[in-house]
Order: sequence, then C-alpha cells, then structure tokens
Amino acid sequence: MILVTGATGFVGQALCAELSRRKTDYRPVSRASAPGFVAIGAIDGDTDWSEALAGVDVVMHLAARVHVMNESAADPLAAFRAVNVDATANLARQAASAGVRRFIFLSSIKVNGEETAAGKPFRASDAPHPEDAYGRSKLEAEEALLAIGAETGMEVVVIRPPLVYGPGVKANFASLMAWAGRPFPWPFGMARNRRSLVFVGNLVDFMLLCASHPSVGHRVFLVSDGEDLSIGQLIAKLSLASGRKALMLPVPPVLLEGLAALFGRRAAAQRLLGSLQVDIGETTAITGWSPPFSVDEGLAVTAADAGAKAH
Repeated sequence: MILVTGATGFVGQALCAELSRRKTDYRPVSRASAPGFVAIGAIDGDTDWSEALAGVDVVMHLAARVHVMNESAADPLAAFRAVNVDATANLARQAASAGVRRFIFLSSIKVNGEETAAGKPFRASDAPHPEDAYGRSKLEAEEALLAIGAETGMEVVVIRPPLVYGPGVKANFASLMAWAGRPFPWPFGMARNRRSLVFVGNLVDFMLLCASHPSVGHRVFLVSDGEDLSIGQLIAKLSLASGRKALMLPVPPVLLEGLAALFGRRAAAQRLLGSLQVDIGETTAITGWSPPFSVDEGLAVTAADAGAKAH
C-alpha cells in the first residue's frame, strides 16, 4: 500500500492517476473530506497520521507549502518550515513507527540553487545552496528525513525536480504557454541559456520506480526530461505544439537583461534568460531509469490539454 500526500495537487493527481492505471493499491490523503480520500485535517507538526498509515509500506510525500511569487506571510521562512519541515518530520517519525519501509520525498532543485553556470549542471552531490525561504525549508526537510532514516532504518529517497510541466500546469508555465500560441515575434533568437524541465509523466514514472527499486534508499536524485532547452527553443516547441511557428528575432540577451533591469524586472529576466540545468547521469546509472516521454511528447500533451480547456 502506498500513501500519497498532496494527492489533490498537480503532481499528486498525475501520480494517483498512474497508480490507478497500474492497478497499484494506494491511499490518497487530503486536508478536507472528499470521496475516496483519507481526510487528515491541517498538516503540521502535530498531525495524527495513525489512521492514514495503517498497512502502508511506502509513503510518497508531496504535500508542501509551495514556492509563491508574491509572498504574503510576515515571516516566510517560519511559514515554510511549519509545513515543509515540521509536518514532514512528524509524518516521517510516525511512518517509521508504523513500520513503513520507504519514504519518498518530493523536494526541489531550489535546494541546489537558482542558476547554473554554462556547462556546469547541478548534481545531487553538489553542496546545497538554496537562495530563498522555500529552498531552505526543503533542504531542512531533507536533512531531517535523512536523519530519521539513519536512526530508524526506514529508507528515505529524496527527489529534486526542476520545473514540472504537464496537463493542468499553472503559474508561469501556463502563462508562457498561452503567450506562445500568439502570432508575434519573440526577442530570443540569440538566447543560448539552457534549462532543464521534467514532464509530470516522467516524474511520476521515476517516483514509482523508487517505490520498489532495491538501490535507491538513503539517496538524493535529480530528475529531468534529459533534454535541456534555451528559452527560444522552449517557445518554439510550445508554438509548434499549439499549431504555430514562432518567429525569433536576434536580440542580444545582454540588451534584454539591461531593459529588464531598467524596468525593475531583473528577476523575471533571470527566469527567462538564465540557465538551470540538472545532470541525471547518476540517477540513470544507479536506477537504469530513462525518461519514457520526450520533451516534444510532453509539450504536445500539455498544449493539447490547455487547448481543450480553452475551448
């Protein structure tokens, strides 16, 4: 039996759908009562997980306070710690006491940092360098989990994905996808940055592999689609998936960065023009895993879903 927290979220829904497709026994958890779900109430350092954990062999912990662009909490780090650290450690301790064999934690590449230098992708063995409260809370959760695993013998698996996309994706990727379908030129023809992405179907496939693979315990893994894209390449692929061909203008990235800084949009420019690559060589070497979906396949499914919902 697999316990899935965060089952109503973007990744959680895809994970539960795949578990159902594979006819794997699982128990989805939600904060509020819903048909087919175990209602757990508030998820914090005091949550009682005893009912949800009964008979569970593997926990897949996706529930989290996620990264937000416009933070409203007076103390963001404390708010992230309450859910991402305290609640996670509480669940892990109870899981170990209940006899859970393996605890799979969905972390974030933000534990490694926000940007990579050319030709130097992040690796799982790199020293962590989180730059915001969300990333720090995920690192602290990883550290707490690995300590609990070492103490109790429960196998802990940490997965750090980069940006996850797929049907139902929201936030920045959904906005970019909507703009990519419009017929106007883009100033990214000279962009040479590289960003790693992971299609939700690939992420879910790797998570399910981790539920049973004999060599993944007490390890940290990075995961991606295995094909890194510049912002121009990403928009071109999104446009094609939406039935259009993107026109790219050869504007120097340094000019775009300067204009963005002038208008107070330096962070937005970094997200578009900076690089963030992950090296999944160790992941594939240890597990034998390779992404079952290509970037083109993942983007096509994502764009088709968005188009269907728009009409």
